[in-house]
Amino acid sequence: MKKYDYIFAGAGLSALMTVYQIVLSRKFKDKKILLLDSDSKKNNDRTWCFWETPDGDYENLVSKKWNIAVFSDQNYARDLDLSPYQYKMIHGLDFYNFVFNRISKEKNIEFSNQKVINFKEKNNEVIVTTEIETYHCDKLFNSILNAQEILSQQKYPYLQQHFIGWKIKTQELVFNPEKATFMDFSVAQKGNTRFMYVLPFSETEALIEYTLFSKDLLPEKEYEDEIKKYLEKLRITNYEVIEKERGAIPMTSYPFWKNNTQNILNIGSAGGWTKASTGYTFKNASKKSRALVSFLLKENDFRKFHRKDKFWFYDLLLLDILNTKNHLGSSIFSSLFKKGNPTLIFKFLDEETSLYEDIKVILKCPTKPFLQALCNRIWNMK
Repeated sequence: MKKYDYIFAGAGLSALMTVYQIVLSRKFKDKKILLLDSDSKKNNDRTWCFWETPDGDYENLVSKKWNIAVFSDQNYARDLDLSPYQYKMIHGLDFYNFVFNRISKEKNIEFSNQKVINFKEKNNEVIVTTEIETYHCDKLFNSILNAQEILSQQKYPYLQQHFIGWKIKTQELVFNPEKATFMDFSVAQKGNTRFMYVLPFSETEALIEYTLFSKDLLPEKEYEDEIKKYLEKLRITNYEVIEKERGAIPMTSYPFWKNNTQNILNIGSAGGWTKASTGYTFKNASKKSRALVSFLLKENDFRKFHRKDKFWFYDLLLLDILNTKNHLGSSIFSSLFKKGNPTLIFKFLDEETSLYEDIKVILKCPTKPFLQALCNRIWNMK
């Protein structure tokens, strides 16, 4: 059986970011590293969007950026000046190619296109089993989400940000490529939190996504019917669907870190690296990967890596509300963006605000549902 220092079970965003940061540090040349994934990472299977200041870690991969984001509901629309941030988009395949090209130059790092089916800790090492081979390692980084583990408990709600998107090309000049529609809640809510998301690349091309924050996925036809209705509302009739994408991102404050052991660390969505209240992953994963590499240089016990903070609790309260009253999502986000300072809101969502700034943001939200959620949490802790 082959032996490695580090094995990554799953080579998704968080694993690749972590390995990339390991390479950049130049302090792990003596570590033998293996990435295992059933996907070859040779397809453009997703698009990541995030907000950050102009010069980010992956600026060279950004295919489009916007300085203005539009927020809408049935009653109003607001152009959000994102300065000093920009809203950025990176294609999955561009990211995969960039990272794999970089790590291919490292003699101590390997990638194998295999599906991990099991792993266990034994005698201070980890045994990893794939469909065709068994490996040993000192440390395992697991990014394979076990959704059933979360669904089997009741203490922490589990929602999903799920969507279908169409990249379309129109015959007429219909889009403003300088503005991204961040959230448009003018669509029928149907008892859920539902909105449209529009990323225009030019006057004739855009990505249109129908997105929900809710527990259950919809039949494919329902997403696509809503996209068609939205395009009709925009008076867009002559268009070609160039690409389609579909996704479901976990939204939960479940304490994944409690399953970490001395030698097994859950990362990515399997480790709670997705921002629970929004489903955004790229920026969070970037921060976490840098923090993890710094941790590896100082510590050897993975149980010490995670620290619970105030933002975890804020996210939990919002998910508690959406779990029982999913229809309130539109009013909560509308209150926030209608009255709030966009720069401060995005800073808050990036988990970089002070307590004073937190209060300024939170006070823009409807008071009653959050007080009820807080009281319920306090009561359940007794």
